[in-house]
Amino acid sequence: MRHEHDEHTHTHHPHTDHTDHSPSTPTPHHDHTSGHQNHASAHQDHQSHHGHHSPGPATWSMAAKATAHCLTGCAIGEILGMVIGTALAWHNVPTMILAIALAFVFGYSLTLRGILKAGVGFRAAIRVALAADTLSIAVMELVDNGVIALWPGAMDAHLSDGLFWTTLALSLAIAFVLTTPVNRWLISRGKGHAVVHQYHH
Repeated sequence: MRHEHDEHTHTHHPHTDHTDHSPSTPTPHHDHTSGHQNHASAHQDHQSHHGHHSPGPATWSMAAKATAHCLTGCAIGEILGMVIGTALAWHNVPTMILAIALAFVFGYSLTLRGILKAGVGFRAAIRVALAADTLSIAVMELVDNGVIALWPGAMDAHLSDGLFWTTLALSLAIAFVLTTPVNRWLISRGKGHAVVHQYHH
């Protein structure tokens, strides 16, 4: 009897081993939970990637490029306005008004051209250009023409005078320096040339 009991104990032992391994069966459920967490993490990463296109960090380089863009249009408009005013023998005030008006026109035109190339409709592109450049051009023109108005003899200088070109160059340089922080502030808020930037991607 003792021998039979030993055999019975021995034959029952594999069943005990099988019981010991049974807790490992829920492993697939654990992998499913982990996979769900990885999917959620990937979804969050995807959302954060799209978040990069909303107002991002505004660098001085970005602000300088935006200011240089406005400066180009303003310089073209101002020089053209001065040439026309001088050719028509206008007084200083109407000549300056024309120069400022053309500075806005050419400043908007440069931005408008890039937006239209991106396939945006004309009306929508006009709205984007106005939102992107108005404050920047306004600050630049205020500084630029303020320097010219305050510089002794600059308002009466003709196109053939060295004083005219020296004053214009200096006024545009000062306007560039003072307008760049304005553009950096606008870009950091998702405005200004940050609005234009999204149409180039």
